[in-house]
Amino acid sequence: MIHFNVPPVTGNEVSYIQQAIANHKICGDGEFTKKCNEWFEHKLNSVRGGLTFSKVLLTTSGTTALEMAALLCNIQSGDEVIMPSFTFCSTADAFVQRGAKIVFVDVRKDTMNIDETKIEKAITDKTKAICVVHYAGVACEMDTIMEIAHKHNLKVVEDAAQAVCSFYKGKPLGTIGDYGCYSFHETKNFSMGEGGAIIINTNNDDFEKAEIIREKGTDRSKFLRGQVDKYTWRDYGSSYLPSDMNAAYLWAQLEMADEIQNCRMNIWNRYKNEFQYLEDAEKLRLPVIPADCTHNAHMFYIITKSLEERTAFIKFMREKDILAVFHYIPLHSAPAGLKYGRFDGDDEITTPYSERLVRLPLYYKLTDEDLQTVINAVKDFYEGC
Repeated sequence: MIHFNVPPVTGNEVSYIQQAIANHKICGDGEFTKKCNEWFEHKLNSVRGGLTFSKVLLTTSGTTALEMAALLCNIQSGDEVIMPSFTFCSTADAFVQRGAKIVFVDVRKDTMNIDETKIEKAITDKTKAICVVHYAGVACEMDTIMEIAHKHNLKVVEDAAQAVCSFYKGKPLGTIGDYGCYSFHETKNFSMGEGGAIIINTNNDDFEKAEIIREKGTDRSKFLRGQVDKYTWRDYGSSYLPSDMNAAYLWAQLEMADEIQNCRMNIWNRYKNEFQYLEDAEKLRLPVIPADCTHNAHMFYIITKSLEERTAFIKFMREKDILAVFHYIPLHSAPAGLKYGRFDGDDEITTPYSERLVRLPLYYKLTDEDLQTVINAVKDFYEGC
């Protein structure tokens, strides 16, 4: 079976985990946690010329990074948060936990990202934040979204779980809104098994609040830096700090970031080039990358002509021992979505396109032989139609 995803392994993971154990610092904020935080801060800020300083904190998951963002946005019961329905449930869960009502809006059919032209109509006097999702590592139309947010005094959270090392007009995704959230789940470009990060783009006060939230509501981070002589319970928080062993695994990936990204991009480009003639013949649709966006080859998907065709395609690929999978069931149609949210406007794209989207295998060290097998199978299916 050619799997849809295989978690990345570079070769140094085990030795770094052993080093974390030898350091007698397997809980959070050890050597490797700090290395990872600093790596991201250097990358994010150097790309932007240091004009704005983003602070980064590793978290136990992309989900908990979003939960921290909801707390920093001061979401209260009765507030409304606007987001796309075509996303993972964590995007909504983080705000539902704070008592918010989720207002779903339609997505664009080119990128499957939130349709920025539908956002302003969905704003009410209860709206507190906009949470955008950079689907497949391709940026939303952030200039327009930020203009709307500033006009209505709204917070912007970037769910950049899939968008590490992606850019919008040269700006790293996760650094444009008030807060950005990354995921290092095993399905992402870089992995720590389960893990994530929150990016603070506002001010040092918010960073201090984030540290307290992440450390169970205490100022332990200041204590470890020698800024206070003891640490105490300061505010609401939870255990959002990952083990240094997880961070050690991630550090092995970040050291090889360029190689991992180049490998994934070569696979993505190969798919695009090999299947372009099928799109030209209007047999399928390929991903669209707007001119202002630089993506990270997080996934490669195709859009079939119908749900029936997608079902047949997935079955055909499985018979060839290839795992191709569909993606999100729109949240607004799920039981929890009906309970905690509402869809504003018409569902013109979200459901019809979610029923036609299918993802192909793409992961670090996918062999040329397996890649060619996938390509041949896709061609066989469509040339037989």
